[in-house]
Amino acid sequence: MLLLRRPLRPASIKYDSAVCLVCQWRSFGSPARRLSENGPAAPEPLAPPPPPPPSALDDAPRAYGKAVSEFTPKPLNRPIGLPKPPRPGQNLRVDTRTWRQRRDDFVNYDKHLVRRKELTQKMSTPYFREWSNMRLHKGKSFLAPPALFRAERALYFPNLHGQTLLKDKKPRDTTPVLEDKISVVSVFSSAWAENQAATFASEKQNPELHEALKSSGGAAQLVRINYEDNALKAMIVRMFMPNLRKQLGVDNWGRYFLVRRGVTDEMRDAIGLLNSKVGYTYLLDSECKIRWAASGPAEGDEKEGLVKGVRRLVDELKNKRASVAAPTPQQVAGTPKATPARNQKRA
Repeated sequence: MLLLRRPLRPASIKYDSAVCLVCQWRSFGSPARRLSENGPAAPEPLAPPPPPPPSALDDAPRAYGKAVSEFTPKPLNRPIGLPKPPRPGQNLRVDTRTWRQRRDDFVNYDKHLVRRKELTQKMSTPYFREWSNMRLHKGKSFLAPPALFRAERALYFPNLHGQTLLKDKKPRDTTPVLEDKISVVSVFSSAWAENQAATFASEKQNPELHEALKSSGGAAQLVRINYEDNALKAMIVRMFMPNLRKQLGVDNWGRYFLVRRGVTDEMRDAIGLLNSKVGYTYLLDSECKIRWAASGPAEGDEKEGLVKGVRRLVDELKNKRASVAAPTPQQVAGTPKATPARNQKRA
C-alpha cells in the first residue's frame, strides 16, 4: 500500500518576507498590524458614565424592603419624576387585549414568571409597614428643596385618570387640567394624609398661597388628587361627593380627582410617593414638570418656599405668554402698510 506524503520543505531554503508576495499580502491585509505600523492606534473603549449622585430618597422608608428603625429626612438634592412628558390616555390600567392575545399571554411561561415575581413582592409586603413608618417624623419621606429645580433638568408628573366632582360622572385625565398653568397638586389617600397636605394648600393654614393664586389672574391653580386603590373606600368617597361639592365650590369641581388605578410601584418611586398614608405636595410648571415637592406636614420654611416658587413660576409663565403674543421685528417689517380709504375708493 502506497502512502502519499507531502514533500518536506528543504531546510536550506529560507523565505524572505520582503520578497515573498504572499507574506506581504498577509501583513498588509492584517488590520491590527496596519493600524500599528502605518497609522494611529485603535481607539480605546469609552469609560462607563459615572454613577448618579446619591438621592435623598435612597434611605427613605418604604412599604416593601427592610424595616427602618431610625431615619432623618433630607432635602431633595435632585429632580424627581418621570423622564417622558405625560399624554392623555396613559396609565388607564384598562386591558385592551383581544382574546387571542390573552390566550397567548396565558400560555407564555416568561410572563408567568414576571407575574409571579410581582405577586410575591405584594404578598411579602407587611400590611402595617406604612403605618409603622408614620412614627418616623410623622411619615415625612423627604424635605422640600431649598430652591426650584431648573426647567431643563426637571422631570414630569405622570398622567392620572379618575372621576372628578363634576355631575356628569365622566372620568377625565389630569394632564389637560395641568397643562399651560402653574399647579399646586396635593396627593393623598386618607383623612390623615389630606390633613397633612392641607398644611401646605389650605386657605386657613397658608393664606399667602391663596393670595398668590388669586393674584395670578387664572395662571395658577390648586389641584387635589385622592388616590384610593381600595374599592370600598372609593365607594365611600363617592357617597360623600355632594358634601365635597359644597365645601370646594363649583370652580374647583373639575380640579378634584378620585383615582382608583394606574399608579404603579415604579411610578411611586419615581415621584417620591413612598407612603400612601402620607400627604404629598407638588409644584408643577406649565409643562407638567415637577419644580418643587414636599411630603408630610409643613415644617420650617417649606410653606414660604412654596409661595415663592408659585410667584416665580407665574411671572415666568406671563413673560412666556407675552413673548409669544408680541410680534417679532421681522413680522412687523413684513406687514404691508394700510392704504387710506380715499385711495381704496379711487381704485
